[in-house]
Amino acid sequence: MKKALLQLHLSVFLAGFTGVLGRLITVNESLLVWYRMFFSALILLAISMFTKKIKLLHWKKMLPLIGIGGIIALHWVTFYGSIKYANISIALVCFSAVGFFSSFLDPLISNRKPIMTEVLLGMLVMLGVYLIFHFDQHFRTGIIFGITSAFLATIFPILNKRFVGKHDADTITFYEIGGGWMVLNFVVPVYLMFSPVTTYLPNAKDLFWLLFMSLFCTVLAFNLSVRALSKVSPFTVNLTFNLEPVYGILLAFLFYNEHKTLGPSFYAGISIIILTVVLQTVKVWRDSGAQKNNN
Repeated sequence: MKKALLQLHLSVFLAGFTGVLGRLITVNESLLVWYRMFFSALILLAISMFTKKIKLLHWKKMLPLIGIGGIIALHWVTFYGSIKYANISIALVCFSAVGFFSSFLDPLISNRKPIMTEVLLGMLVMLGVYLIFHFDQHFRTGIIFGITSAFLATIFPILNKRFVGKHDADTITFYEIGGGWMVLNFVVPVYLMFSPVTTYLPNAKDLFWLLFMSLFCTVLAFNLSVRALSKVSPFTVNLTFNLEPVYGILLAFLFYNEHKTLGPSFYAGISIIILTVVLQTVKVWRDSGAQKNNN
């Protein structure tokens, strides 16, 4: 359990860079995700040539993973859309709503009773989100994108939990990343009809950061989170990913001086979000220790 939590937190730390990279990369959000998933799939294939860990699956087993990959792709498109229409801080704090959505969706999809502790922690996260922005009308479009992104991000680990154990992490990662790219081939042309662009190809700087994002913030981070899912619950994964805004916002402060536009309520909200993650991590740690003592 401790190793799984460390893998999960490392995955979150790596994911925290994506906000800054999303603003740094100049291509449209839908194209950004298309390139990200394309390069990530190629990297996974290259790695597989040496490790031989990616297994060929029957199409019936492949389709659900492709579908989950499509959800991940749409989550990333809306996440970067939130950054483009608002800023990094708003996109990342809206992402914290995964804890709230997870406390209801996980029991619904998994056919179990809601756990009151999870519901209360999820509501506490939403209080943090509210304190930070009070749903500022100036960033309305960005917030809508951000909340949509959080909703989609909540569904992914809940569905993914069903396949962890049936397939290894490398196989799951490849089919979901590759499947997400396949879905985007249908989504991007429609998306660009409503958000047209003048250029479709990344420049040299964009290409470098896309490759960096694909290798470290996608392949490595995604693989670590899948491995962690074999030991911890989807709610814990979703709640721990609330630390992504903390890492990402600190980087946004460092590189883009976004702290100059944020007031005391922002820091109060972030403190509440961090508190919920600490409380859930302590709970998981204690539950793990209690299970070992019982055994």
